Amino acid sequence: MVIKSAEGISPTHTTAHLLAAGVAAGWSVRVVEPPGIDIDERGRVQARGWVLDGIDADREALVGRLRGGQASRRQFDASNLDVLVLRVNPLDTGLLAMAQMLAQRGVVVLNEPAGILRTCHKSWLASLPEEVPSTLTLVTRSAAAAAVFITTLPGAAILKPARCSGGRGVHLLRRGAAHAEVLAAFAATATRGDGYVVVQAYLDEAPAGEKRLLWLEGELIGGYLRNRAPGEFRHNLRLGAIPTPCTVDNDDILAIAALSPHLRRESTWLAGVDVIGGRVVEVNVLNPGGGHLTEALGGVPVGAALVEERHDLL
Repeated sequence: MVIKSAEGISPTHTTAHLLAAGVAAGWSVRVVEPPGIDIDERGRVQARGWVLDGIDADREALVGRLRGGQASRRQFDASNLDVLVLRVNPLDTGLLAMAQMLAQRGVVVLNEPAGILRTCHKSWLASLPEEVPSTLTLVTRSAAAAAVFITTLPGAAILKPARCSGGRGVHLLRRGAAHAEVLAAFAATATRGDGYVVVQAYLDEAPAGEKRLLWLEGELIGGYLRNRAPGEFRHNLRLGAIPTPCTVDNDDILAIAALSPHLRRESTWLAGVDVIGGRVVEVNVLNPGGGHLTEALGGVPVGAALVEERHDLL
């Protein structure tokens, strides 16, 4: 598994659930940071990673060993891996290039690198047909185009970077916002990511919360509801949102059923799908989180479910 930082991992991360489940299942598990992957003088993809197999599968203990640098490290030929799991956000195109090389040499890479390049950009969701229930959306680098689009919306508008996460750079514009306010919000949003801005119609159901649903190879395995903090319009946990259990209703099921063929076409293994009022507002494929809360609030053994899906590869 490739992760952004061993020092930054927490027992509540979906990554930790997956690692612990892999160790418990008897897998040979290695944890690698992006700087630990090289192409050597013989053209081999070499990796340096922490060795986790054979140690305590308890998440707290496992994370403690990683964060404390207590696990042993080993260099290995990455072409000999059965599965390479990418859990890195923001996007690292160099890592994706090397992962694609490994895929061409027979390693199963999750999520598939070429698919990640397309689906991790918020324009991907906007490009899907109307059968996938979402909300009115424009993706653009043009402030003028955004201003015109906003005047056509029935209510407020949300502006967010096409490549960013955690609620950073997201703005809410009330209906009838002054042109200067629209341009200022667009400019601030465009400084994040790659300059593309997603302009979406604000959904009336948003005050009731946003569901994070976990999608695994065509199946919905669970999720939870994020209730935004007082005075906040974003549903991000880092901004004080409160997670609570949720029920998956018929609208959610229909939305996921419409989205699934498109995720499958991109060879997606795991995705976090954000839904408001039965409409998909975002799809997360780089390192989708939510496993810990899905397990804690809904009783779904997420780590075991993720590992079980890969037994057919070994």
